This record gives sequence, C-alpha cells and structure tokens, in this order.
Amino acid sequence: MAGGIWTSQNKIIPGVYINTRSRGDVTASIGQKGVVAICEPLSFGPTGVISEYTPGTDPTPIIGSDLTSAEAMFLREMTKGSSQTNGPIKILIYRPAGTSGVAATATVGALTATAKYTGARGNDITIIIAANAVSGYDISTSIDGSIVDTQNVADLDDLVANDWVEFTGTGTTITTTAGTALTGGVNPTVGTSDYSAFLTALEPYKFDVVCYDGSDATVRTAMKSFVVRVSDAIGKKCQVVMSGATAMDSERVINVNNGVKLADGTSLTAAQATWWVAGAEAGAQYNQSLTYALYPEAIEANPKKTNDQVEAAILAGDVVFVDDFDEVKVCTDINTFTSFSTDKGSEFSKNRVMRTVDQICNDVYEHFSKYFIGKLDNNDTGRNLMKGWIVKYLNEMQANNGIQNFDAEDVTVVQGNSLDSVLINIAIQPVDSVEKVYATITVRVVAE
Repeated sequence: MAGGIWTSQNKIIPGVYINTRSRGDVTASIGQKGVVAICEPLSFGPTGVISEYTPGTDPTPIIGSDLTSAEAMFLREMTKGSSQTNGPIKILIYRPAGTSGVAATATVGALTATAKYTGARGNDITIIIAANAVSGYDISTSIDGSIVDTQNVADLDDLVANDWVEFTGTGTTITTTAGTALTGGVNPTVGTSDYSAFLTALEPYKFDVVCYDGSDATVRTAMKSFVVRVSDAIGKKCQVVMSGATAMDSERVINVNNGVKLADGTSLTAAQATWWVAGAEAGAQYNQSLTYALYPEAIEANPKKTNDQVEAAILAGDVVFVDDFDEVKVCTDINTFTSFSTDKGSEFSKNRVMRTVDQICNDVYEHFSKYFIGKLDNNDTGRNLMKGWIVKYLNEMQANNGIQNFDAEDVTVVQGNSLDSVLINIAIQPVDSVEKVYATITVRVVAE
C-alpha cells in the first residue's frame, strides 16, 4: 500500500498520503509501537537476513551467544528501558555478510565438522566422539564446554547438521576423540555496501527506530536518507539514532552526544550509547518523554559535560547525558531538527511530539489501508465514517494525555479533486512534558 506525504492531489497509486505541519502556536484503537532495528557485525549467526529477537528470550540462535556474553552487550543495553519508559517489544537484528569471513573447521579421521556460519565464534566449538557402550558412536557438539547436540551413529552418512556445525564424511570407520576444537574461524570484514543491503532488507518490515552504532559518514548519510524516504515517500514514520551525526538538521535523526560509565566499570562511548537510546526511544510511547529519564546502571556521563557544553549540545540538537547524584539522565529528549520555520516549528525537535504525530500517521495509514481504501464509498456517508473513526481515535489519544484541546470540528473530511480521492484536515495540539520550571520565592522578614 502506498503512502507518504503529498504536495498536490496527483498521486497514481491508491494509498494514504499524510502531511504534518505547524499551525500558529502549534495548536494522533491506538496502535502498538516499540520495534528497533540494528545492523550489527557479529562473530556467528545467519547473515544477510532480518532476525526477530524478543527481549527476555535466549538470543543464542541468532547471535551465537547468550545474554551474559560480551557479544550480547548491545542487546542488554537496548532492552533496559529507562526510569520512565519500557524498552522495545522487538529487536530486528541483521548480521552483515561482509567479505573474507571464514567458517571454523575440524577434521577427525573421515569426519569433517564445519561451523554453520563464518566468524571467530566457531573457534569455540569442540567435537567429541566416543564409542557407545551399546552400539555405534556418540558424536557430540560442545560450545564453551557445554554439550549442545549428541547423535548416535554407526555410519558417518547418518549424521545431520545441528545449530552449530555441518558434517561431511562417509563410512563406518569412525575415529574417537576426547575433544577436537574447530579452528580457523575469521570474522567477515564489513563495509558500507553491507549497510545498504541492511536497509534494503529492512524496508518491508514494521519498525519505529533504526540504530547505527558505527562511525562511517557515508553510512550516516544513507541512514538519514533511508528514514526520511521511508517516512515521507512510503508513509511508515520512523527515526534513526546515531552518534557523530552533527548538522543533520532532521526530526528523523537523533544524535547521541556522549556516552556513559556503568556500575560494573564498563565505559560506553557515544556510539555504544546509541544502543540504549535507540531501545528507549522505540519503547517510549506517544505520551512519554525521555527528558530526565535515568539510564539504568549508569553512574556517570562519559565524558562529563560542563553547563556550557550541555547548552551547546542542546542548541545543536543532541541528546546529551548529564550526571545526577551518582546516576545519569537524559538532559532533554530532542532530535537534530534546528531550522525552525512557520510551517515546521521548534515543537518538531521534541521527540515526544514526534512520537505523537508519528503514532497518528502510522495508525491512520494502517487503519485506512486495511478498512477504507477500495472498500468505502466516496460520498457523505463514507466520508462521515472516516471522520467518525478519526474523531474517536483522537479522543482516545486525548484521554491518554497525548493531545489536548481537541474538538470534533478539528477534523474535516471532504471530496478531493477527483471522484476517488478524499481530502482530510486534522488539527492537533500535542502535549509535551514539563521541562522547565520557573519559580520565584519571596522571603518576608517580619520585624519584631
């Protein structure tokens, strides 16, 4: 189904086209959000495909390591959530294929075991072959000292691949071994083309935030172009979280200015802190803000910022971490949009406002695509049904403090320029979180 923004009523493909803009002083059932996507170079796992990970489950089938491993640090940070919001409900993981990757192998007699995927993690696999007391041989696959697969065979032809290795070899002559490690596994080299492949693979999926934890300027530009195009040309509103994304000037780009130090002594750079920010931004709902949200288990900003540096970061449109009594919090939940205008005011730089606007756009797009396009008559009755749904939807959002001062008259649905088109105007006033409190305290001295 087509979607996106429109300039004139001249679209060819049936779909839902939605514009958003400011009006004066900036006067949308609500769908589920919370999906974050990442292209992460890994040392094991399927390459060139999107794998769906549900927080709280074992990621080993996807990344080749459990949640306690160093390899899974990005997942641990992504799923933490904040003191004010939940983490994501789903993470879309893409392992780039890269180049020059090698799968680890081991040969024992007539049997050769090859790691299922390229990468150094394959070097942690061991093959154990022992004669079975009853019949045949037990051929086991061990990872980090734990048996993950055992097969009893009398002929090597009967062996089948498991989640870790593939077997080749024939015959009934089987050589025993107390443990032969696979060797030669090499991680692939990842380039800019791998990130392009990631974006192509990701486009058909539903997601809210993309995370880029690298430092390549070309990839940063590609990420920005991708989320802008998907939001404006396709109609699936989303954002990207990066670091080093200075002067991006887009409500679609969130730039992380600095990192954090965790309670266990781990220091995360700004690039690594994108993991947490991306997960927290994806998990935050339309009526929630990350302003002053605490980063779980973080004890200080890395590096620490002076007041002037924090102010400069905010003016540049950066998310910056600040210290707060041995804890770390987000100073203000903003994006890189800074070129304010009458049609697009400063409110679009606030991520809570963007979540509200994007929620409306995504839900209207989905509902109209499912139930109205091609099914509803373009007459007063049909258009009134469309308006009725929008009004009911926005009343629910207002009841949840997403918008305020909404009235049914703020929605108009009229005939478009052609018999098969409809023109909808919606006026909303998003609610933002209190961020600045100004108080005057007067001390009265009473003369005795």
